[in-house]
Amino acid sequence: MQEFSTRCVHAGTISDKENKGVSSPIYPSTSYAFIDRDDTVYPRYMNTPNASAVATKIAALEETEKALVLSSGMAAISTTILALLSSGDHIVFQQGLYGGTSNFVFSELQRLGIKFTVAKGHSVNEIMQAANKDTKMVYIETPSNPLLNVTDIKAVADAAKSSGIISVIDNTFASPVNQQPAKLGIDLVIHSATKYICGHSDICAGAVAGNPDLIEKIHKTGLNLGGSLNAITLYLIERSLKTLDVRVQRINNNARSIAEFLAMHPKVKKVNYPGLPEHPEHHIARKQMKGFGGMLSFELKEQESISFQKKLKLITPSMSLGGVETIVSSPAHTSHRHLGIEGRKKEGISEELIRMSVGIESFQDLIVELDEALN
Repeated sequence: MQEFSTRCVHAGTISDKENKGVSSPIYPSTSYAFIDRDDTVYPRYMNTPNASAVATKIAALEETEKALVLSSGMAAISTTILALLSSGDHIVFQQGLYGGTSNFVFSELQRLGIKFTVAKGHSVNEIMQAANKDTKMVYIETPSNPLLNVTDIKAVADAAKSSGIISVIDNTFASPVNQQPAKLGIDLVIHSATKYICGHSDICAGAVAGNPDLIEKIHKTGLNLGGSLNAITLYLIERSLKTLDVRVQRINNNARSIAEFLAMHPKVKKVNYPGLPEHPEHHIARKQMKGFGGMLSFELKEQESISFQKKLKLITPSMSLGGVETIVSSPAHTSHRHLGIEGRKKEGISEELIRMSVGIESFQDLIVELDEALN
């Protein structure tokens, strides 16, 4: 198999047989011939040439047999769960999920008759203790959003497999550069491709990769839910994936330097970053991650989180993550707002917590700005 960086550039590329261009051509048609061909091609079926190119590249990067590209991360999450679970089935979620996932779980699953339990924590024992005879799926997210908790992927995959349970992971924070869960036994790997996979804060997309039989079931449900993408967006995703490795490697280095700076700063109460030796699951992160990612969060000692962010100029207070620019947000005011104060306390999310998505700028410039705002 080719090296990861080579797969980023070349896997899935469509050969331009007419003009010999090095980039994949864009196929914007919404109507394709059906005579004398084995399959029916249609944008909503997520099988146009550009859709297939991106899916092939993502599968190559996650080292899975198959992948599917959808219109958003939440489309990937919801389509996966709805495709594989029915009324009466049970799913276990680890504690500390992305806010959009939590909102989907509490808003939609109960009315559909799908039972669920949120585990008391994110360890394999806590997750599997929440399973019962009706459990068909366990769902984890590591590193988690926004506290960067780390779950032992292989331990969860092994425990689920021994119980005949499908294992699913949200791999958005790590990206396939830093973590390839399928190699550790996970059945399905989900991404909000809006983040690192696309990486430029200008595309909304999602993906799921993994076991081909499960992907086929997800695909069939996806046809009914309609979460497809247009050819130009798919082309831009493929273009973005070519630089995934170099972007994330730079981001990894920047984030570690910033995390180390913040951990030593007298105005910072706590830093959550799996690359720091003092992180409680650093030993697990070292075992399953090639790099520690570009996401970190920290709590302020003496400032209110919004007033601190208003002092920043180079770093932008904004939603989302995973772009080439460094941004910060307050989970209490954005991704986890719907949980309420008590719900956030239960999750361990303080009102002063700041989540940072580190970009590719000079880390020295970022540290100077952070230091000025903290002081």
